[in-house]
Amino acid sequence: LKPHLSEHGIPLVYFSLKRENVLVYLSNAIEKYCRESGFVYEGVFQKWGPYGFDADGIQRIEEYYPDALKKTYEGVSGYIYSVRQIEHSSCRIDIPDVYASSVPVAIEDREQIDDAYAAILDAERAGLIRICRYAEIIEKKRAWLEKTIKHEYENAVKHPEYRHFLRAEFPDILSDIIAGE
Repeated sequence: LKPHLSEHGIPLVYFSLKRENVLVYLSNAIEKYCRESGFVYEGVFQKWGPYGFDADGIQRIEEYYPDALKKTYEGVSGYIYSVRQIEHSSCRIDIPDVYASSVPVAIEDREQIDDAYAAILDAERAGLIRICRYAEIIEKKRAWLEKTIKHEYENAVKHPEYRHFLRAEFPDILSDIIAGE
């Protein structure tokens, strides 16, 4: 596995000690939506990462729009790679159970995932992941979501693929902004 330019500004390859935590990386909602809707974009796709970690270190995935998990992961296949050893990067990664390497790492094994959505639901049933479904988002979170989506849209001028995705998934939140364009 070869390092690529990361969000930390240096080439890295990331690893997790927990298999279930890498399932969210099998698909990017923005890239998948653009591909399925015929939106052609040649640049680096913005990332959509609606997840975090609870105090006990269990990953929590949040659906910010109806059927977000299903739309993003259903039918998506990919691989989870295992390695024996990595040389840690000097870059501090503030994500539970995550390590990074700034040099290539040899693959020890790989697991094929035929359907990322099914794998995420299996991990949820096993108590390894928590999912907050769209219908469960509390009113306080909805206000935060509205503010955040408007901010994200306004600041994504150089990312037309991200705006395309946001317009499709959050039309009610963005209706005033879109009408003024």
